[in-house]
Amino acid sequence: MVRVKRGNVARTRRKKILKAAKGFYACSTFRVANERVMKSWKASYMGRKLRKRDFRRLWITRLNSALPTKYSRFIHQLKQHDIALNRKMLYQLSILDQKGFEQLRSTLA
Repeated sequence: MVRVKRGNVARTRRKKILKAAKGFYACSTFRVANERVMKSWKASYMGRKLRKRDFRRLWITRLNSALPTKYSRFIHQLKQHDIALNRKMLYQLSILDQKGFEQLRSTLA
């Protein structure tokens, strides 16, 4: 059977992990660095999901304070009138274009 030499592939893989672990505490060996990098990648993946969730919650809270009625009733009226604006756009409209937001509210009432 032919001998498989994978020195270059293994070295590049290890170098990639050690480079990603640069600056981490006590990650000079590959095994420890690999554990830390995999855990950090998992945390950053979750962080990207949580950031979206947090911003949506923030937009809803700020919209609720800008509305005279309940937020849920406002969203229900938007859906009834077939107005397709997401929470981010509604929040930016309420801050940057207050006259336009007032017109939107008056059309729903």
